[in-house]
Amino acid sequence: MRLSLPCAFACFAIAPLFIPFSLSLYQSQQARQTMSFRDIAAQAGVTTRPDSNSNRRYVLETMSGGGIALLDCDNDGKLDIAVVNDSTIDQYRTGGAPLITLYHQDGQLPAIHFSDITKASGLTARGWGTGVAVGDFDNDGLPDLYVTGYGQNVLYHNLGNCKFEDVTAKAGVRGGGFSEGAAWADYDRDGKLDLFVARYVKTDVNHLPKPSESFGGYKGVLVELPDAMEGETDLLFHNRGDGTFEEVSLKAGVHDPAKLHGMGVVWGDYDDDGWPDLYVTNDGGWSYLYHNRGNGMFDDVGIPMGPGLGPFGQSYGNMAADFGDFDRDGKLDLFVTRFGNQPASLYWNRGNQFLDLADKAGLRSNTVAMVKWGTGFGDFDNDGWPDIVIANGNFSSLLDAIPGEVRYAEPLQLFRNRGNGSFEEIADAVGLNAGPLQSRRGTALGDIDNDGNLDMVVFNVAGPPSVFLNETRNSNHRVLLRLIGVKSNRGAVGARVRVITSTMTQIDEVRAGGSYNSTSDPRLHFGLGTDAIITALEVRWPSGLQQEFTEIRADAIYEITEGKPMRRLAELAPR
Repeated sequence: MRLSLPCAFACFAIAPLFIPFSLSLYQSQQARQTMSFRDIAAQAGVTTRPDSNSNRRYVLETMSGGGIALLDCDNDGKLDIAVVNDSTIDQYRTGGAPLITLYHQDGQLPAIHFSDITKASGLTARGWGTGVAVGDFDNDGLPDLYVTGYGQNVLYHNLGNCKFEDVTAKAGVRGGGFSEGAAWADYDRDGKLDLFVARYVKTDVNHLPKPSESFGGYKGVLVELPDAMEGETDLLFHNRGDGTFEEVSLKAGVHDPAKLHGMGVVWGDYDDDGWPDLYVTNDGGWSYLYHNRGNGMFDDVGIPMGPGLGPFGQSYGNMAADFGDFDRDGKLDLFVTRFGNQPASLYWNRGNQFLDLADKAGLRSNTVAMVKWGTGFGDFDNDGWPDIVIANGNFSSLLDAIPGEVRYAEPLQLFRNRGNGSFEEIADAVGLNAGPLQSRRGTALGDIDNDGNLDMVVFNVAGPPSVFLNETRNSNHRVLLRLIGVKSNRGAVGARVRVITSTMTQIDEVRAGGSYNSTSDPRLHFGLGTDAIITALEVRWPSGLQQEFTEIRADAIYEITEGKPMRRLAELAPR
């Protein structure tokens, strides 16, 4: 039988994943027939429009906005949505827009409805937002919000019942400059969440250059490009535990003295040594993979390990990243999105290095043209193999005047994991592009209606976000896990879970920030395929405690509190 290149590679390099071609093709056809998404934003009440526009000319305009988050702001068991508000130069000069919009899920499931409660929630700071990272920095059991932006960042402390207080000044985390991605992690494992912030370029909204005199432009269109602009250093805020933070990026070795243009941020323990490591995407340069020494210090190993550059040593316009174990070998791999005419990378974790398999996995040719932003690993059909979603969109509608240029509004892409080391693009077939195309940015994944299927919300420039409900119906099993730390940080950020069934072993970690300037559901979702019983479920907490639970029924939402027995919260109905 003549094999395509992706399958041939998989058969050689990932032999345990080999699936006969005819069976793989049949399963792919079945997946396309059963996987289904529907954008319910308008009918669900997610309709607030930012004061923004699409004809963007300055870097401040093209690189702002984009962040989106899923969180449960009142601990009622239902996910709420936070959307960073974009703005305009004129509006910012007169005070700016509210940095964030908060939608509270107030429908009675299975009915889904959200209400905009921003004003009542106390989210009043104004400016120009870019990203949002959700984490419980004071361990009171309530998710707090850190919003990045131009000029200032804001830390909102959750007071309960989705009411927030601006504690930025007291905490000492204002940042300043032009901040992009942010993510929480307990990098020193002292039980308190710390915060990393990537910053982009230096620009002054009150002294912007005149396009006709200062812009080289892009293919004849007068737009400002960031290539020659001076960058900013990055920030690492260490949590003192008294409501204040110390900025320690220089001491920790993550300061970015080269002043590369920081974008996306994601934490993950890639070497499985128990200490969270950090990946930072940089636009127009190499990306950082900071290895955590375990003593408060980090080493950048991005270039020697592989994921700092492209497969042939190229520097790219890197946008966002996510960790996930796409081949189920027990090691966290890395997916990175990039600017147009630059391929995405799927970095396969081999322990002592990362190999870019995008070409062999069928991802390179399908991603090279698009301007790619938010991304994430997620098992959208519950077959036990993590799929990959990408949000696309060019940076200004002014570029639509260029013949042959990638359009401002572009399709979403969903790459289904075939389970043999290769992926197939199925977004159109499953309904993700059924409506009008948008210029997309951040993505957040989570189970919005608590049915065991992974849904997604996607940031749309100059409009309300899309809320894609996953209406996939099949016989696959699944489980959803909510972890609560005791000695570890309350949100269990950094906890690693291993799920073992009779046919597969999967891993994942609790995170608090990632994709493009966004935050996904803190609960861990595992598709289990045909396996109705979890043979063993292992949790390694950031404190070092390890727990194991055995013979667990699938198709349920469970709560695991550090050091205590597992508790079933709800059953998941058959799909």
